[in-house]
Amino acid sequence: MTTHSHARVTRAQSEAAPMAWLALGFRPFYLLGALFAACGVPIWVAQFLGVLPQPGFVTGIAWHTHEMVFGFAVAIISGFLFTAARAWTGLPTPTGRTLGVLALLWLLGRIFMLTGPGWGAAIADLAFLPAIAWFLWRTLHRARNRNQFFAAILLLLAALNAGFHLAHAGVIASSPLVWVHAALLMVVLVIAIMGGRVIPAFTRNAILGVRMRSLPGIEPAALAALAATLVAWAAGVPDSIVAVLALATAAAHAVRLWTWNPWATRSSPILWILHLSYAWIAVGMLLLALALAGVAGSASAAMHALGVGAVGGMIIGMVTRTARGHTGRPLKAGSAEVVAYALVPLAAAIRVFVPLLLPQAYAFALVASAILWSSAFTIYCVVYWPILTRPRIDGKPG
Repeated sequence: MTTHSHARVTRAQSEAAPMAWLALGFRPFYLLGALFAACGVPIWVAQFLGVLPQPGFVTGIAWHTHEMVFGFAVAIISGFLFTAARAWTGLPTPTGRTLGVLALLWLLGRIFMLTGPGWGAAIADLAFLPAIAWFLWRTLHRARNRNQFFAAILLLLAALNAGFHLAHAGVIASSPLVWVHAALLMVVLVIAIMGGRVIPAFTRNAILGVRMRSLPGIEPAALAALAATLVAWAAGVPDSIVAVLALATAAAHAVRLWTWNPWATRSSPILWILHLSYAWIAVGMLLLALALAGVAGSASAAMHALGVGAVGGMIIGMVTRTARGHTGRPLKAGSAEVVAYALVPLAAAIRVFVPLLLPQAYAFALVASAILWSSAFTIYCVVYWPILTRPRIDGKPG
């Protein structure tokens, strides 16, 4: 590259820098989602322990569960799908001002859900997912891409969110938590679908000669079992039936993970975090089966295994990997990322198993797991803020 051409590239990058954080969907939504994850859980624990008041439109456990799914997880999923859709189709997804407006809409939903007013919370929160689904579908449909079903999943999540708001307002006679738990299972289904595509592929690409086991039928069986459990749970099917489905789901996903040879990834943190997080799907569904059968545990333990261990773990693994890849950086985790990878599953283990084994230590488990969780996403924010807010290091768009 000549001196003049290098100067032009440098000048172009400098001019683009102020808007770099809106250059592709993963940038604002990963950053906002991680910031919210780092702050939201400590706020909830402080409210639960009486250190902070609960002034919001939705308070207590309902706010916490709703915001972890429809705030945190949905932000990350939106950023991931916008970025993936451009890679799948070669067509643009929202950037610049349009992306900024969508990010602002998400942010307004979070603010109003915490502070009110109720009408503002409902409008902003319920508008976000349909807007994301529309922009995603438009890109995928233009390319006749096979992943158009993700737009339908986002609309199903939007419907579950509407159910939450209607139940919270007393319009329909059901617990708001039922709708959030169903939405969490929907998010786990998204994780399972994408995990089945990327985890074995990433493992093959990174570890030469790795042995992958083959078991015909396990892929569709695992996804079908999870979908059946989701539908049965949301439809209010008797607990005994849901327990059987959850047990079958746990077994299917444990076998599915086994076929991907997770032990081979033990020396590669950017891989083992994905395998370890996927294992929490089997753990969570087993705990759900035991709770619904009245054998042991609680549905709360199962939901935290899925929400913290599976969803949180997969997110911390993917937001580091995809952020590095889409900003032109090597796919290698540094020491800070490895610490974050360790903190999230440790937070899940403490939150799930300490209350089960030592009920009297429930408050300790809440505080300890919140500190670990918040620390992991704080690390992400500190390390990835400059990565997500500056242009790609290779000068390419995105």
